[in-house]
Amino acid sequence: MKKFIVIFSLFVIVVIGIVFATIKHDENKELKKIKVAEVAHSIFYAPQYVAHSLGYFKDEGLDVDIILASGADSVAAAVMSGDVQIGFCGSEQSIYIYNKGADDYLVNFAGLTKKDGSFLVSRKEEKNFKISDLKGKHIIAGRTAGMPAMTLEWSLKQNGVLKKDLNFDTSVAFAAMSGTFIGGTGDYVALFEPQATQIEEQGYGHIVASLGEMGGIVPYTAYNTKKSYLENNPEILKGFTKAINKGLDYVHSHSATEIASVIADYFPDVSRNDLIKIINRYIDIDAWFDTTTINEKDFNHIQEIMKSAQELDKLAPFDKLVDNSYGK
Repeated sequence: MKKFIVIFSLFVIVVIGIVFATIKHDENKELKKIKVAEVAHSIFYAPQYVAHSLGYFKDEGLDVDIILASGADSVAAAVMSGDVQIGFCGSEQSIYIYNKGADDYLVNFAGLTKKDGSFLVSRKEEKNFKISDLKGKHIIAGRTAGMPAMTLEWSLKQNGVLKKDLNFDTSVAFAAMSGTFIGGTGDYVALFEPQATQIEEQGYGHIVASLGEMGGIVPYTAYNTKKSYLENNPEILKGFTKAINKGLDYVHSHSATEIASVIADYFPDVSRNDLIKIINRYIDIDAWFDTTTINEKDFNHIQEIMKSAQELDKLAPFDKLVDNSYGK
């Protein structure tokens, strides 16, 4: 009996040793480093920062470094050059690149935001704002061929207002729009958060409309990568997409206060009250996809907006530029 106990004890010790060794191996397992270039640093992208903050990428074996490349054209250039593996910007960039004949073009593999995330800020308070009020006014609209400017132009046309009816200013760089408005230029400016709320808080303007509500559902901000990277790194993209889906699940199942607590470190210059206010603003307009899946109807709508702005000569094929298989 004593001999049995000794043998059993030794067996238990060996098993425990194997378990601890396995755990230690998993802890020391090297994470795959991935660089993501984001088009802007905005609370609009809360699900991404949730995934990063709560370790969802690390759970998938990924060490994700998010860097800022202001403007969708800069993001696309970073991906095409190989400086980053994944781009995060408007899906219009993949359309432009494909239509120019690139062999190793950009493919959208995961959606995040389904509406324009910018807000129209007026220099004056307007409690009963109507799009027709923009006639004859000066609007800092964003970059030519960029989604904010094209969405605004499409929304104007849907309400019988044409660019010739106002000063539709696309001369101001994306990063300079807020400062230009504060400096006294323009009657209106289209801004992402937190800049829109900061201007309101500082007394320089008033948020009067959501461009997202005006523009409808599109794959407004999506993750893309080169076709060659997509084909050669399916497991990385599956893990990345799984983490983003978990981020989307979180923002759809938690309050603005809870979300703010998770992403606060990513916006150190934004007060907790403003952070909660802004998150609620995006919740109110239903800004985020339920999952990363991008459907053909929404993709075609973004091309409709581009065509309306005379920035698209021919439609790009959905089956070439969107691959939803990594989210399944």
